[in-house]
Amino acid sequence: MLHLCRPRRMWTKRQFLIKLRKINLLKSPRFVIETSIVFFLIFFFTLMVMMKVIEYNNEPLRVDQNFIYFEPLSSFFRSEHNKGNIKVDWHDYIAINLEKSRTGPGENGMGIDSVPEDEEELNQRLFDENGYYGLISDKISVNRSVVDLRHKDCWKIRYLKDLPTVSVVIPFYNEHLSTLLRTIHSVINRSPPELLKEVVLVNDRSTKEFLYDELKSYLSQNFPKNLVKLFELPARSGLIAARLTGARAAIGDVLVFLDSHTEPNVNWLPPLLEPIAVNYRVCTCPFIDVIEFKTFEYVIQDEGSRGVFDWHLNYRKLELQPGFQKRPTDLFPSPVMAGGLFAISAKFFWELGGYDNKLDIWGGEQYELSFKIWLCNGGDGGIYDVPCSRVGHVYRGSMPFEDDRKGTDFLSINYKRVAEVWMDEYKEYVYMRNPERYKNVNPGDISYQQSIRKKLQCKPFSYFINKVAPDMLEYFPFIDYPAFAYGAIQSMYEPEICIDTYAKDTGNELGLYPCAPDLEDPQDTQFFTLRHFRDIEIKNTMFCFDRNEKGMLLTNICHHHQGNQYFRYDMNTQQIRFGGDMNDECLDMDIEKTEAGAIFLTKCDESSLSQKWKFGYMNETALRSWTVSGFDIYDPYEYRIMRQNGL
Repeated sequence: MLHLCRPRRMWTKRQFLIKLRKINLLKSPRFVIETSIVFFLIFFFTLMVMMKVIEYNNEPLRVDQNFIYFEPLSSFFRSEHNKGNIKVDWHDYIAINLEKSRTGPGENGMGIDSVPEDEEELNQRLFDENGYYGLISDKISVNRSVVDLRHKDCWKIRYLKDLPTVSVVIPFYNEHLSTLLRTIHSVINRSPPELLKEVVLVNDRSTKEFLYDELKSYLSQNFPKNLVKLFELPARSGLIAARLTGARAAIGDVLVFLDSHTEPNVNWLPPLLEPIAVNYRVCTCPFIDVIEFKTFEYVIQDEGSRGVFDWHLNYRKLELQPGFQKRPTDLFPSPVMAGGLFAISAKFFWELGGYDNKLDIWGGEQYELSFKIWLCNGGDGGIYDVPCSRVGHVYRGSMPFEDDRKGTDFLSINYKRVAEVWMDEYKEYVYMRNPERYKNVNPGDISYQQSIRKKLQCKPFSYFINKVAPDMLEYFPFIDYPAFAYGAIQSMYEPEICIDTYAKDTGNELGLYPCAPDLEDPQDTQFFTLRHFRDIEIKNTMFCFDRNEKGMLLTNICHHHQGNQYFRYDMNTQQIRFGGDMNDECLDMDIEKTEAGAIFLTKCDESSLSQKWKFGYMNETALRSWTVSGFDIYDPYEYRIMRQNGL
């Protein structure tokens, strides 16, 4: 006989409560208390486990993990501020007057032109190590004063009384000690103490010994405890990882990122913070001045331009559009930040996911963050340059650091990650510029970045092209304008010699060097393009040949508007003419020199062999129809002369 098991009856919640009432458990205070304690312990234990997991995940050095941001209860952006719109004068007049009274080498932003003869060898060695003259830096006080280069009306501007606190994040790798210390001192000396929460230094596993114990000792002896914090990465990780480490460790309301060879100017912080205090989804950038790498003189760079990019993903600058500013002190929108110096609320930075933590070493991060800020700000944020905030920056004369990722094209990987996540169909114009470079590049897993874009409901990249940077395509079209000439600029006087930049950046003179084997496609230091804009550009940079006010031929940021960057190649005389026939100046060379000053401008002389040059490739048709090829010629006299000459 088969016995079937009777299925076990499951109690409903109602039946369970009825049963408890029958045995009077629900009426027992002891039961209620004990049950509450059990539930509390379970909740507390679960919460502690979660907090430990988050604490482990958010540890500053664990940049490989995605950061989980919890806005502090004390956050500036949790409550309303400045209801009465009260504004105050943030200038520290006592500190300003003390700085004005300082005397000595380098004070008031002055430079040092030379060193004694017996120190020249050391000076050169420190240049080779740093890309700037470290010995000159050592001769200048780390507390030096700087020249106030702001517009005079900046003195009159008052800013909101209630501003958020700041963590200044400064990553560094093998920085010269006095230059790094001057950066720290200038931040502290020129920042209101009630706004400066901390300075966060991140040592990207430098190889210079003085950046460890000696630096720690100096910091502990010269700054209050917890004002300057130092983190050391366990291995060389690159600029992006170092910045992320500092951002993860920061406790201020606003993150201000600076390079480790900078000097903030007078009253630099309040102008950066006020727009963020009003709208936490605004990112602000100071005007960047130049600290000369040869002399450490603090000089002005420009009075405002907008950052964009070309389709090689080189950073470019454009002039301000009409109507962007009513006054020269007004902030204005910029499509792409330079990347090294900017302020952003911690809340917005982490809302955007911070930097993509799979971007390696450096490169592409300024585009990624700029695109996110403009496309994912909810319609009321953006990037703005602030004229009344100025920071000096040492532009290195050469890049002294070797590539730690030899054999790995990290830059192409970074660019492809950014393009795949953010640029939609426009990414094809990047790949078109160099198909072989990107064809076999694997950008890695981009699903997390794509999920951020989806979660934040970011706009398509067409919005950036059409609304944020509507004039960019005029200067950097999808298909490049044909060049007048490009390649090496070869001397006809000494055919084995070519013009060379010696891998130096803005404000440098040009030199001579043996020509590359391939004159049409030489290395970047010898690759020049006589462009559609009628200027001569250095490949893979934003720099062009430039005649300064002293008549010297230097390199400077391309401005696309001819003037002191207007050059023409004369097919008949083989001369490179500057500024048209009225100027009557031509490129010349001094064969006795090699580097600095070997190339200069002088009065044109068709019989002079040292003034004769040839580009690796020349578009003869365009060169012989100069006035109808390329951008309009701005100088009416030059245009008339060229037309009379049949060009």
